[in-house]
Amino acid sequence: MNWNRLLSVLVAVIYIVFAAIQGGAEMAFKVVLFLILPLACIWFSDALGAYTGFLPLGDYPITQQSPGILVRNLGWVVLLMLVVIGIIVSV
Repeated sequence: MNWNRLLSVLVAVIYIVFAAIQGGAEMAFKVVLFLILPLACIWFSDALGAYTGFLPLGDYPITQQSPGILVRNLGWVVLLMLVVIGIIVSV
């Protein structure tokens, strides 16, 4: 297990616990749903970056592979957006 996976799970658990304390089980569930995509991008960046073809939601094909590091970094950006939103809201 590499440090990206370990640290991302730690951040996700903190988010879920904080959401459960602040908003109950419903809020925690919504946070879990939000965390699926960024965690997948961090954990499976090479596999997701190698995907080419059509997405099930539209007619826009992915014609080139993406570097795994780019997919992982964007996953971190999305994962850490909750911290930035929390800081902005609390000010």
